[in-house]
Amino acid sequence: MASESSRSSRSRGSGQKRGVLCGHGERPVLRVSGTKENPGRRFWGCVYYEVNEECQFFRWADPEAGSEDPHVTRLKRKVVALKADVKASEWKLKVAAMLCLVGWVEDIAMKVEMVEMKYDCCFVSVLVMHNLYYRVIAQNHIHSRNRYTKT
Repeated sequence: MASESSRSSRSRGSGQKRGVLCGHGERPVLRVSGTKENPGRRFWGCVYYEVNEECQFFRWADPEAGSEDPHVTRLKRKVVALKADVKASEWKLKVAAMLCLVGWVEDIAMKVEMVEMKYDCCFVSVLVMHNLYYRVIAQNHIHSRNRYTKT
């Protein structure tokens, strides 16, 4: 059975019963088969798997596929892997968005500092003056429209 899973990836898992130990007295680790016969199938193996000291501990973690078409089984595993890829991509996108936001905030802070230095005042004063200026322009625009629309 161990030859079936000669290519595998390894991860620590807690699904195996705590009382089960391999021949070395260690808790088995969850691995994923990379063989053609069982691609993506999970199994429990010795912590020293693929080392000269292995004890041949081996148990399938997933139930036998049984009568299910192997192509369907592979597709199901591929769907699981693709969902994991989507989650990872979504996380990377969120990180990229946050980095852009941080860059944008830093850019605004730099521009605020430049305005403060140029006008030798604090940014709040510049904002107040800016708002007053645009209110005056808006008021003038409203009054000028009203002058021409009244009959």
